[in-house]
Amino acid sequence: MAPVEAEPIVNVSEVARAKVLEIRGTEQEPEKLGLWIEVSGVSGASYTYDMWFQPVDEAGPDEVVQRLGDQGDLALVLAQASVDKLHGATLDLSPDGGMVMVNPNTPSPPMTARPAGDLSGDVAQRVVQILEQQINPAIASHGGFAELVAVEEDTAYLRLSGGCQGCGLASVTLTQGIEVAIRDSVPEIVNVVDVTDHASGTNPYFEAAKK
Repeated sequence: MAPVEAEPIVNVSEVARAKVLEIRGTEQEPEKLGLWIEVSGVSGASYTYDMWFQPVDEAGPDEVVQRLGDQGDLALVLAQASVDKLHGATLDLSPDGGMVMVNPNTPSPPMTARPAGDLSGDVAQRVVQILEQQINPAIASHGGFAELVAVEEDTAYLRLSGGCQGCGLASVTLTQGIEVAIRDSVPEIVNVVDVTDHASGTNPYFEAAKK
């Protein structure tokens, strides 16, 4: 049987808890399901996450069960290998309604190498400036980070990391926020393409129960 933690490892904001319960309510036998969370990898200087619904009673000795609320109506099931990486983290909602994990823990040593690509041109540098001065300060509050990978002709290629990777509304954030800001400030850019590997981050909202 999986150990049950009395002290919270992962905090969940009230709005995020309500959203999780709302989504869980669409599953079969929702009262049996817990929200399973594990650190799935590293992107830049941040962890990436995998989250899904699965029956709590399937938790084994390698998982830690954390119950939320006075009634314990929502359980988090944490992979043992992820516990130290998740201590003090908070699952929250971003302003646009997507799930984000705000985590004070970072990979050690931080992996901060920039992706390969020639970003020395005038247009690329103006895009980088928009990201650094406008976009990243705005999305940093909910764990997100955007970086320019390359500029080819009239297209900018971006990678989202941290809380934005795998976010259920990452495409909305890109098209309604980042893309608009870049195209308004750098008219040479017509298209903004997201090259993030969202499959290795938090899946859009949640998967159905894993088998």
